[in-house]
Amino acid sequence: MVFGCFPCCSRTGYQQIGNTGPRFGVRHLQCILVFFGLAVAYSLRVNLSVAIVAMTDRNASNPDFPEFDWNESVKSYLLSSFFWGYVVTQVPGGYLSAIYGAKYMLFFGVLICSCLALLTPFCAITGGWKTVVVLRAVQGLCQGVIFPSTHTFLSKWAPTEERGRLVGYSYSGSQFGTVVMLSVSGYIASSSLGWPSTFYVPGCAGILWSFVWYFYCSSTPAEHPTITPAERRYIESSGQTRRPSDVGREVEPRPRTPWLRILTSGPFLVLVLAHCANNWGFWTLLTEIPTFMKSVLGMDIKSNGPLSALPYFAMILLTCVFIWLSDAMKQRGTILPLGFSRKFFNTLGMWLPMLALIGLGYITEGAANVRLAIALLTLAVATNSATYLGFHVNHIDLAPNYAGTLMGITNCAANFMSILAPLIVGLIVWDERNPAQWRIVFFFTAFVYFMGNLLFMLLGRTSVQDWNTPTRTPTATSAAEQREDVAGDRSPLIEA
Repeated sequence: MVFGCFPCCSRTGYQQIGNTGPRFGVRHLQCILVFFGLAVAYSLRVNLSVAIVAMTDRNASNPDFPEFDWNESVKSYLLSSFFWGYVVTQVPGGYLSAIYGAKYMLFFGVLICSCLALLTPFCAITGGWKTVVVLRAVQGLCQGVIFPSTHTFLSKWAPTEERGRLVGYSYSGSQFGTVVMLSVSGYIASSSLGWPSTFYVPGCAGILWSFVWYFYCSSTPAEHPTITPAERRYIESSGQTRRPSDVGREVEPRPRTPWLRILTSGPFLVLVLAHCANNWGFWTLLTEIPTFMKSVLGMDIKSNGPLSALPYFAMILLTCVFIWLSDAMKQRGTILPLGFSRKFFNTLGMWLPMLALIGLGYITEGAANVRLAIALLTLAVATNSATYLGFHVNHIDLAPNYAGTLMGITNCAANFMSILAPLIVGLIVWDERNPAQWRIVFFFTAFVYFMGNLLFMLLGRTSVQDWNTPTRTPTATSAAEQREDVAGDRSPLIEA
């Protein structure tokens, strides 16, 4: 294995720390691959939104490439077509990743998206915007499996004690990909490759990542060829009530998904509402704040790539800060209930943006106010990263066996909110230069943030639900299994 040259990564070189597992093991390498996979996926997701400026304005990039006369209506179709397919495959993506393995769903999802990105310039030149709309919708279908499959994958690899940390670091890859794409798109569009390079670069990166992922990743610790028995035991027994001798054993075929019990579970329905509220606020910020700043404050933030990337860059930094804070709270010797930790960070991630939105509602035109608006926008987006240690992890808390399916359901519902929110803003704001109308939008969005987190605080749960593990039916082999358990308790694996 390529990482075998590092003592901390080799099969015999792990540094053991009691019952906490190796400091740096295979599970961390898997999460690093997830980080870069999400970075590629999000760069493929936002590349059209930054390339469309160069595609419709020859002066904005290399003039040697075709220019398209697309009006605002056509641009809206192009930019929204991705989400038409993205919403459809959320639930199937989580369900299929649990059946066939998250490794393969992520592999095919990123690989197909990358290949379609390479075809986009050719389709735009030869087939017109309608062909690109179809292509982007198919890309959305493929990307729809990535997020729930990632949750399925992390539910297998992240021990309970490290769940918030590993999930937080992994999902920060999405912001990293967005930052890179927004920051460099202007430069590569002006290069000799022109605007097509904004599709070629992330497309080639995605194909490269797909094959690295295929050869160095496994869906579960039990399937990984180089993981040590100690690390595998630590991951598989973490937070479980089973005996060590049961770790890694496939007791019976995967049971049927308890759809009815999931959809009628109180803690899960609260999780759905929290996810919807978060997406409503987050996408209102990202889609409408640029219009507000241009119309009310007289500044076009979309024309400045690095400035557009600033909130995402701050989000990456604050993700690391929140993870450090979580670890520091644990190391002070105080036993913090898991429920308190989830709700504390979820409150930071939803109520701090709420306060920033209230502040934006009182900003008027002026140079000083522009700087204040940018600061509040950055604060609102960046502090939302605390939810990675809040409701984002709660799917795995409630049902590790169905984490991908749960994420598929909540993400599907939440993405409907990201489509609905701009439409509601359009009904409220009919005069884009009127600060009073924007104040209504900001206050209503702040109220959504407030209610979403309040419900999560009062009714959210972190205990594993009883429908996560169906009751086993006694079989004729139970006596043989008991004898195997006794033998297993004396095995060298457990004594290691």
